[in-house]
Amino acid sequence: MANGQGSAGNVIAALCSFFVPGLGQLIQGRLLSAIGWFLVACIAFAITWVVTLSTLPFGWFIVSVFACINAAMYRPGV
Repeated sequence: MANGQGSAGNVIAALCSFFVPGLGQLIQGRLLSAIGWFLVACIAFAITWVVTLSTLPFGWFIVSVFACINAAMYRPGV
């Protein structure tokens, strides 16, 4: 599998990170980044839940978009 921006691996990782922030980074072998994105998503979800008093996870969604972009733009060795 080719590595770098636009590669099939990065596209798959980006899709995974869109649904579960950090999952794409985990697929790419970046454990600490995966844990970080997931924790930030959980914190964002909790904050938006407390502020809005609903289960609408827009904090989670915002973080998942950034995690998706991070996974898509990953280039190993840079």
